[in-house]
Amino acid sequence: MNNQTIISQFLLLGLPIPPRHQHLFYALFLAMYLTTVLGNLIIIVLILLDSHLHTPMYFFLSNLSFSDLCLSSVTMPKLLQNMQSQDTSISYAVCLTQMYFFMTFGNIENYLLVVMAYDRYVAICFPLHYTSIMSPKFCVSLVVLSWIFTILYSMLHTLLLARLSFCEDNVIPHFFCDISALLKLACSDIYINELMIFILGGLDTVIPFLLIVISYVQIVCSILKLSTSRGIYKIFSTCGSHLSVVSLFYGTIIAVYICPSANNSTVKETVMALMYTVVTPMLNPFIYSLRNRDMKDALIRVLYKNQISL
Repeated sequence: MNNQTIISQFLLLGLPIPPRHQHLFYALFLAMYLTTVLGNLIIIVLILLDSHLHTPMYFFLSNLSFSDLCLSSVTMPKLLQNMQSQDTSISYAVCLTQMYFFMTFGNIENYLLVVMAYDRYVAICFPLHYTSIMSPKFCVSLVVLSWIFTILYSMLHTLLLARLSFCEDNVIPHFFCDISALLKLACSDIYINELMIFILGGLDTVIPFLLIVISYVQIVCSILKLSTSRGIYKIFSTCGSHLSVVSLFYGTIIAVYICPSANNSTVKETVMALMYTVVTPMLNPFIYSLRNRDMKDALIRVLYKNQISL
């Protein structure tokens, strides 16, 4: 059979870390992962418990925190295990499963950032119609559609990869099963895979980015019409957190895919992958909590209620 997979497992090469520094980086990555889990869980719990945060913006933020939490959990436990173990193997089925969930939770952030940008656009440009436009049913529909598109997108690439054959080389120069690394190991024709990545992957990144840019161009135009500096400051403080997350997310993508380097491309891809699998999910909760007064007030209210109950 032409599409039969000859090898049954892959070997993850991991990070380019000297052996004498393995324990130091293991402690660092463990602390970063625990911070990511704790930070995103706090945001999700606060939004669930505090009624003041039951608004469209925080509903979308809770989904973003959930996707960040899952994205980091798809790759980090395996990385930490491999750093402590001499066995860096991963089975074929587990590798494809990891790739599928990584693509799912990585791409959903694209759509959620667009939805959050649209929410800010409606809130600032059409404040009187905000509650009627961003109704609970409409918000849930936006999130459900985002998840559906992302799941179908990831499933397509996973099924296309599953039809390929892998013969001799089974060493993945990465710390997780990335689709680009797996395609380099395939010994069958990958033209369709590369074509779908170029077409769908480009649309999946470029269109959301353009929609976010258009939303903020409209927001800036509305801001310039305001006469009071207090109103302008309030709008910038409201959009500041979202803009910071957008800059961090798309800045990493641009650094990896739009500005590639000829030398040490594998090392660069691995290091930059740490940015959007470890650093970005860890920083997002801090960005939203430190720059958002509503989150600080919600944390105080929840802690105060627990103190009274105790």
